[in-house]
Amino acid sequence: MARKNQTLGEFIIENQAEFKYSSGELSRLINSIRLAAKVVNHQVNKAGLVDIVGAAGETNIQGEDQQKLDVIANETFISTLKNREIVCGIGSEENDDFITIEGHKEDNQNKYVVLMDPLDGSSNIDVNVSVGTIFSIYRRVTPPGTPVTMEDFLQPGRNQVAAGYIIYGTSTMLVYTTGHGVNGFTLNPAIGTFYLSHPNMQFPKDGTIYSVNEGNYTHFPLGVKKYIKYCQEESENRPYTSRYIGSLVSDIHRNMIKGGIYLYPKSSLNANGKLRLLYECNPMAFITEQAGGKASDGYTSILDLKPTALHQRVPFICGSQHMVEKAEAFMAEFG
Repeated sequence: MARKNQTLGEFIIENQAEFKYSSGELSRLINSIRLAAKVVNHQVNKAGLVDIVGAAGETNIQGEDQQKLDVIANETFISTLKNREIVCGIGSEENDDFITIEGHKEDNQNKYVVLMDPLDGSSNIDVNVSVGTIFSIYRRVTPPGTPVTMEDFLQPGRNQVAAGYIIYGTSTMLVYTTGHGVNGFTLNPAIGTFYLSHPNMQFPKDGTIYSVNEGNYTHFPLGVKKYIKYCQEESENRPYTSRYIGSLVSDIHRNMIKGGIYLYPKSSLNANGKLRLLYECNPMAFITEQAGGKASDGYTSILDLKPTALHQRVPFICGSQHMVEKAEAFMAEFG
């Protein structure tokens, strides 16, 4: 039974039996992510005091400029997961290909792969806006003891055994699910411990916030344009309030607490959408559904999409159930 102010460690131990493959490995994996999150949090909080803000001078596989903290966060999570010998493979938004973890044993029996966006919204670091880490955990589908293959990573979102995010803001929170609801833990920086602060998080069925980059309005499909105009109309509970941070973790976190919808649709600028299915959309969709919300590409549930590439992009609509269904209705009618 979740108790407010329970530590994350206590919560993991008490609830690991809910996980059908319970053997302690998943608990150790979440604990490793917790440790890496504390290290990255420390680095984020030093931004501006030491030379870790700004561009690193490289681009990632997406063709996006890497920030210095992107590199630090990526290396921190990879090294922490490697050192604990818990996972057999890692996929990162910052790496061209997946990483095979062979461990120090001749017969590596690790069963899990992790996919992650180590520092989502990192371009906001320079202006002191909240950023986050997103992670997704799957059981491998190839035999234990053999090297992982692409098949282990290109799994539908419904196969996730856990997913979560860490938000580095006015307080640092770790929010995650193992398929039994969503719980949020806030870091007490004085003692370095996460405490349960947001038990059983739920999206309100309706909301009054819409989050979309309206600067791209002219490039959106007609159905999305019609929905945005619907959000702006005078009605009983409209116009909705426009709130767009440009940091996926922050926008989704706010909407889950207050009720709202997040949209990053396809456009004439990004024909397939911009967000990554494996590193951003699948984990956020899993969290959203576990919190009573809905996530789709406008037509199909995100969790039902079959990935075809490690860095595949898709349109993404996510949030309060009734708001997402209304957006889908506009897209079904107008395209």
